[in-house]
Amino acid sequence: MAGSPPYLLIDVDGVLNPFPGPGGSVPPEYHPHRVAFKGHQDVPVWLNPHHGVTINALSSTGTIRPLWATSWGAEANLLIAPHVNMPQMPHIDLGTPDISTPHPHGYLWKRDPVADWLKDEAVAWIDDDFAQPDYDWAMERTLLGVPTLLIQPDPYAGLQHHHIAAVRLWAIAVMRDYDTYGSHHERPLADPRDPVAPDIQRSPRSDRP
Repeated sequence: MAGSPPYLLIDVDGVLNPFPGPGGSVPPEYHPHRVAFKGHQDVPVWLNPHHGVTINALSSTGTIRPLWATSWGAEANLLIAPHVNMPQMPHIDLGTPDISTPHPHGYLWKRDPVADWLKDEAVAWIDDDFAQPDYDWAMERTLLGVPTLLIQPDPYAGLQHHHIAAVRLWAIAVMRDYDTYGSHHERPLADPRDPVAPDIQRSPRSDRP
């Protein structure tokens, strides 16, 4: 396979910026900020300054190429990156679809523009909103020789150290051309205390841009 490192696609909401739980609480490692975004003033975001440290450390190994895959677009570099100590990164233009659900065709709305952009590049993609067809797509790509890893954090907890560790091990395997790459995906734990357990329906995210 080609020697270029795989891409690492990073979402913002539900990944770097967790959704508030009951009572508006977020994990204590996240700090509150307010930003102006798409004509909305004082948009609340909760960000963990240590996320940049772990992603920068991973990037410095030369095993991944990070970029944004978020509806924040290029503004993630201005409004999010400085608060999490991340550098300026390229972004995938996802467009502005007129949709009322994140899965208008049964799979994540971002997948079509992401797939068009990636073509046959290897990728690890961190997003909180994958559906089963997205995992099927990732497996099909991998079976066709295009390593693809999906990491799905709990959107109320956001990105965790074990997610980055999973990306690191997978990327090392890809760069070494192991036969085992891409065979494992990270999903939220189906714990009954987990607010995103499968039997709990989440409403459309109208509270954030």
